[in-house]
Order: sequence, then C-alpha cells, then structure tokens
Amino acid sequence: MNQEEKIEAVEKMQNFIENNLERKISLNDLARFAGYSPWHSARIFKEMTGYAPFEYIRALRLSRAALQLRDEKSKIVDVALDFVFDSHEGFSRAFSRRFGISPREYRRDTPAIQLFLPYRVRAHHSFLKRGGYEKMLTEKTEKNLQTIFTQVIERPQRKLLLKRGVKAKDYFAYCEETGCDEVWALLTSIKEALYEPLGLWLPSKLIKPGTSRYVQGVELSADYGKTIPEGYELLDLEPCKMMIFQGEPYPEDEESFYEKIAEVQEAMERFDPKLYGFSWADEEAPRFQLMPLGYRGYIEARPVRELNK
Repeated sequence: MNQEEKIEAVEKMQNFIENNLERKISLNDLARFAGYSPWHSARIFKEMTGYAPFEYIRALRLSRAALQLRDEKSKIVDVALDFVFDSHEGFSRAFSRRFGISPREYRRDTPAIQLFLPYRVRAHHSFLKRGGYEKMLTEKTEKNLQTIFTQVIERPQRKLLLKRGVKAKDYFAYCEETGCDEVWALLTSIKEALYEPLGLWLPSKLIKPGTSRYVQGVELSADYGKTIPEGYELLDLEPCKMMIFQGEPYPEDEESFYEKIAEVQEAMERFDPKLYGFSWADEEAPRFQLMPLGYRGYIEARPVRELNK
C-alpha cells in the first residue's frame, strides 16, 4: 500500500467522520468507506493522523460540543445527546478530562481552551512533501497571474492575544517551534475575538529579544480583561489602516493552494501603494494573513499610512 493510497483512505474516513459526527460511528463504517479491513483502516488512520479513530472522533465531538456551549443557549444534556454521549454525567466527565473544566463552568465563563482542530491529511502531507511554507514561497509560479482584489480598511484600537515563537519568520518555522495546530485551536476557542485567528509578522517595536517575528494571535476589544492562558501574552495595538490583498477563489480540494499564497505575496511585492495615496507602514502595526480557504481565496494585509497626513 503506497502513500497515496493511504492518504486517499484516511481522507475518506475523515470525510465520513465530519459528515456523521452527530451519529454513532463504528470501525466497520470507517473501514467500509476506506475500502480496507477494520484493523488495517485503524492502523493507517493512526499512522497518518497520529490518533486512533475513536480518540480522534471523541476529541472532535468534545470540541464541537464546546463551541455549541460557547455560542448557543443549549442545555448541557442536549449537547451531550447531540454528540452521541449516553448521559449528562458521561459527557461532563469526558469534557472535564479533555479541557480541565466542567461543561457548566465553561458555559458560564467561556475561558480559552485547547480545542481539537485536526488537519486534513492530504493537505498536510502535500505541504510536507513540498518542503514546507518557506520553500513554497521561493518557488516561481508558472501561470497566468490571478486577479488580486485590494482595499484599505480601518483597524480600531484593540488588544492582541498572541503566542510568541523563538526565531520564526514564517508559518512553517513557527509551527516547528510552537506546534501551531494547538495554538490555533486555543485561539479559535476565544468567544470575544473581534475577528478570526491570524498569522502575524510583528513590527520591530513589538518583538521581544529572543522571540520570533512571526506569531499567531487573535484581536480582542481594547477593554478585554479575562485571564490570559499560560504562555500567551496580551498587547495593546493602536488604530491603523491596513491594505488588504485577496486572491481569487480556488477549489477546496486543490493541492496547489500554496501557489495561491505565493501569487498574492508576489503581487504585494510588486504593488506600489503610492498610486493610491498610501505608503507602507510596516513599523506601525503587524502585517497579517488569514487561513487560506478556497471559497474566498488567500487574504493577507499590510499596514499603510496616507501620504497627505
């Protein structure tokens, strides 16, 4: 069984789990979709994801349950039943083991917790095969350049909750230093986030000695006052203007979405903001990127200032 066959089988199992998370799932179900025996399906699933199938399913169910408790006014017992737990008590025990807090306390206080956000196995292995983010960005793309949409937006005074790395200058190096999947999962759990989690390049004034330029974080209101998770930091950000660059949508299953990032970043390097009355202001605010999602294209933003001010 070669690597591509394993990826295809695990991808089918991941899709089945995603589409059936609120009903009972057996190993035979997964095996039927994978096209292999139950034993072999379980073995390759763990090999490719790092999790046994039922460990993966339970962690994903508990994380989706946590988001439902955070965002909706559902009864805990109803959430337990929605995610195929036999009882309120069993759900509460599993939730407490996973997150270190009871469902009742979590719904009341909604602290940051370590959600489980599994990667898609095909994209992950394609990424590793290509040599990672830094290598991908150095490759020249051979294509007709896509259309890049640009606009300038105002960012208000706000706070940034972030996790620093050590030396990282890009996403791939940051992941090696911090285990970025876990960082992203915790940031995703924060109810008070103004926007979705971000990958950011910090200006020099916000970089502490011995820490990285590239970080991951989430923006919060200027009066945010909850407890800061261990290993994280809260910074004040001043109001600023950001120039947004957004590439064309692309198919969600397209492995070449790395090229879409490179295309947008190449366009940004060629772009002259003076044509629109702005100059780059990289020391005034963090530059940031959003998670690449096919339906909206890749999005990155760079700080600017108006030339007549």
